[in-house]
Amino acid sequence: MRDGYGRTIRYLRLSVTDKCNCRCVYCMPATGVPRCRHEDLLSFEELTEVVRAATTLGVRKVRVTGGEPLARRGVVDLCRMVAAVPGVEELDMTTNATMLAPVAADLRAAGVSRLNVSLDTLRSERYRQITRVGELSDALAGIRAARVAGFGHLKINCVLMGGVNDDEVADFVDLARREPVEVRFIELMPMGECALWPRERFVSADVVLDACPELVRIGTGGVAELYRGPGFAGRVGLIRAVSHRFCSACDRIRVTADGRVKPCLHSADEVSVRGLRGEELERALARAILMKPAHHELAPGARPSATPRDMNEIGG
Repeated sequence: MRDGYGRTIRYLRLSVTDKCNCRCVYCMPATGVPRCRHEDLLSFEELTEVVRAATTLGVRKVRVTGGEPLARRGVVDLCRMVAAVPGVEELDMTTNATMLAPVAADLRAAGVSRLNVSLDTLRSERYRQITRVGELSDALAGIRAARVAGFGHLKINCVLMGGVNDDEVADFVDLARREPVEVRFIELMPMGECALWPRERFVSADVVLDACPELVRIGTGGVAELYRGPGFAGRVGLIRAVSHRFCSACDRIRVTADGRVKPCLHSADEVSVRGLRGEELERALARAILMKPAHHELAPGARPSATPRDMNEIGG
């Protein structure tokens, strides 16, 4: 289905929980946020019904998100259910990987095709500072288990924060040099608590090219500009959500764990699909798609995200 600006919507980001075992500084307050009650979350059957309706409208790729999706009990079973929906050509998951090691093989067997791992630092003490409660060793164990399970082309998502982790750019790029992974640097977005952060925290992805001039652009992959250097086993991606907004190529919608469709990550607009089935559900999804704005209005220090939700409540 096309939205009101001619963009074909093929990608559904499906949040299965707002709960997370970490408290990343750009995602939620240190004290956490009020969590949905379990009875307020869409059931596995309801989530699968949303996917089925979305495929009727042309969605072909589904990404399971959170919070931390592995914090939802039985999520492997949900992945199996979603992967079996006719029309789903690719099922992915975004995870912090700290709980991944015990279930990596099960996720692969359930039909998950790809994993994106959120990893904002390669330094143990800094990892504890950014996540507030996490351990880098757990995330690295999850990444190792994913490789053993057969997940190829892992994507490592690093949110760039000036004065926090931008001094590790070369280290992350070296990871792409040595290993067949895609390291993706994502510009920090002014939403939630970090919308009030100092301007210097919001740095352009150009800092990556400045630090690593050997990188040569090789094309695009989704919303990422792709780069590679001489002898690289992997590649580097730049996701310029703020400095070079890519809204004209946006092909996604989001469904929150409590059953609301967000046409745009940064819009306050939402359409409830809770309790809907069949054609009624399809009509609600279609209405949300037609509500997609032409672009967001983000500008650090000037125009923060219009969404009233924290990132963990939306699904990254």
